[in-house]
Amino acid sequence: MDFETLVGSRRSTRGYQQQPVSKELMVEIVDLAQRAPSSMNTQPWNFHVVTGPPLEQIRKGNTERMLAGAAVDREIKMADHGYQNEHRERQVEIAVQLFEAMGIERHDKERRQDWVMRGFRQFDAPVSVVVTLDRALADDTIAHFDCGAATYGLVLAATSKGLGCVINGQGIMQSSVVREHAGIPEDEVIMTCVAMGWPDPDFVANDVVSRRVANDDTAAYIGFGE
Repeated sequence: MDFETLVGSRRSTRGYQQQPVSKELMVEIVDLAQRAPSSMNTQPWNFHVVTGPPLEQIRKGNTERMLAGAAVDREIKMADHGYQNEHRERQVEIAVQLFEAMGIERHDKERRQDWVMRGFRQFDAPVSVVVTLDRALADDTIAHFDCGAATYGLVLAATSKGLGCVINGQGIMQSSVVREHAGIPEDEVIMTCVAMGWPDPDFVANDVVSRRVANDDTAAYIGFGE
């Protein structure tokens, strides 16, 4: 497909068929993702592609710890105050869209909690790609930017191959669990993970398209003679 169609067809997939994804296909996807640009060609990213029993252990550990009330154990820094103002409004808006699609009522605490736990289970996807950053560049925000570019490349590459995926910060909330079962070396920092697999066509939330801010509200065009 052409690039415009590819970008427009990408969705955050939160429901998957329990059908395995081959290593050969994942190699193709990672090869494409690694064509992402990086500052001075540093290529500071790493991809740990996890499936099978190790992924099940990650799901189990994340779920058990979060249900037990464990503190968040993420290696990448988060804002102390959480999202605020327009960023919080956008976060709430997509949650409302998803809950409406799934028929989850505001008062239905059980289904709301189950939805949150799906994130900690990496949405029960057959594959999770844990994206890490070389620790030598952990304090270099340019490297963070590069890592984000590679992650978006990973998502587009997966979409181009017919897979669904969602960038999922909940999946690394207990990063020590992820590190243990994915065998991630100590000289890498866990940044995020991407749940990935064949989309479930009957999972209605997969059809939700998040609303985007208008072009005029995010971009300035200077020097065009208008």
